[in-house]
Amino acid sequence: MTRPYAEVIGDPIAQSKSPLIHGFWLDALGIDAEYRHKLVTPDALPAYFAERKADPAWRGCNITMPHKLAALDHVSDPGNVRGTIGAINTVFRNQAGDCIGTNTDAAGFWAPIDDLDIAGQRVTVIGAGGAARAILFALSRMGVGPVTILNRNPLKGAALLSTFGLRGQALPIGPAAPPSRLLVNASVLGMAGQPPLDIDLGALEPDSLVYDIVYSPLETGLLKAARARDLETVDGLEMLIGQAAVAFEILFHVEPPRDRDDDLRALLVK
Repeated sequence: MTRPYAEVIGDPIAQSKSPLIHGFWLDALGIDAEYRHKLVTPDALPAYFAERKADPAWRGCNITMPHKLAALDHVSDPGNVRGTIGAINTVFRNQAGDCIGTNTDAAGFWAPIDDLDIAGQRVTVIGAGGAARAILFALSRMGVGPVTILNRNPLKGAALLSTFGLRGQALPIGPAAPPSRLLVNASVLGMAGQPPLDIDLGALEPDSLVYDIVYSPLETGLLKAARARDLETVDGLEMLIGQAAVAFEILFHVEPPRDRDDDLRALLVK
């Protein structure tokens, strides 16, 4: 019998830490399966899904940039992810053999801050891509507001506010962040190989939390600036591990050993 496997797809993909995370959990649980990465260009996406759907050993995949929206055209969507979050990051095969798209980013984002009381509080989100959609979906369920979206294209940000029923405003990314209880960088700014995110945090409240989903580098300029002001921070590994944990259970039908998170983080920052 062919060894079962899952993978993460994207373009580029070599930087992905998902194989390390899922491989760590598979080893820890003694599961005879493999998790790997696969470079898939936008033009090759239809052929990728056609080939994998015909492979009985394929459990599914995680999806990263730039395929989180386009992949919806190649899988079933019984949960109406297209009409809610509007982007998927996980595809799995159900008992009937259908390939289903879902999104674990929203749960992964919220897991490290689930005890944060931000109902009615001001929130700023930087970015308006696939990750931002999942984050705004989660925030819309928590009753936050008003929300300011900072994005190169403010019209795209305004459309997302409307999509998720959030009150607030959309602005271009400026030199300073507006007053916020929670500030989230959901963009690629500050990621290795991308432009830096230079934004003044002086208007943030003393009890504000700064959350950067970028994990390469782990210590981003935004987090350094936040810690210099003694603000609470959440780094990109928290969301990465959180969303991966939900995906792992979907793909391999068992909960990952979250009591080993310290060991996993040590592996990821080597």
